[in-house]
Amino acid sequence: MSAMAILEFPLAHRVVDVEVVIPVYNEEADLAVSVRRLHAYLTERFPFTWTVTIADNASTDRTWGIACRLADELDGVRALHLEEKGRGRALRTAWTVSTAAVVAYMDVDLSTDLDALLPLVAPLLSGHSDVAIGSRLARGAHVVRGAKREFISRTYNLILKAAVGNRFSDAQCGFKALRTDVARALLPLVEDQGWFFDTEVLVLAERNRLRIHEVPVDWVDDPDSRVDVARTAKDDLLGIWRLVRGFATGKGMLPAGAQVRQDRSP
Repeated sequence: MSAMAILEFPLAHRVVDVEVVIPVYNEEADLAVSVRRLHAYLTERFPFTWTVTIADNASTDRTWGIACRLADELDGVRALHLEEKGRGRALRTAWTVSTAAVVAYMDVDLSTDLDALLPLVAPLLSGHSDVAIGSRLARGAHVVRGAKREFISRTYNLILKAAVGNRFSDAQCGFKALRTDVARALLPLVEDQGWFFDTEVLVLAERNRLRIHEVPVDWVDDPDSRVDVARTAKDDLLGIWRLVRGFATGKGMLPAGAQVRQDRSP
């Protein structure tokens, strides 16, 4: 099997309003509990049609087997497996083949309160916005996390704002959604396959004057997070520098014929 081989279970796609993607890597401990909680919430409280896709990027533990079992047991859940690692790669793959009107993603720890999902996707389904993000830094958000993680997050967002002049407040919250046509238009412009992927998507969306809707979220930090903060911070800073250099040479613009509505406000 090649490095980019993809396995999918079940093979058939449902045509739905929203596809929620959960990218995972070695999450055997938390995956089943989180997916069952999300499934129950969507079944009981979410007013639109939906699919949950578990996007496993090259896990080496039992994650893929658990994902397949969940897809077999729970209606509306499917599993996707990539042989190459990368959160951005997993999201790109799932979003590219999606048949939903809106594609979204959330982290497997479900740190963001699920009640934020409806206000996240509703403006996209109505056509009011192109991209929607959960924000831990917007007015009205309620966040529980340690001082170190809070400092790192705020510093990163300040550096990003200074470098590219973005107007959105929180690039890193693992709770985002796009209209699927917008995702397909932007993805060819996105180079990163890892943690910087969604920051790059947001910056490119704003550079192309797409409409970004922010939702203040209730968010509780996962104390068991295995993200390598130092390495991720380094990769993010390199990603910002790459974008700045690219913008200076005219990169990052959608083709003139791209079929997405752009924000013409000043």
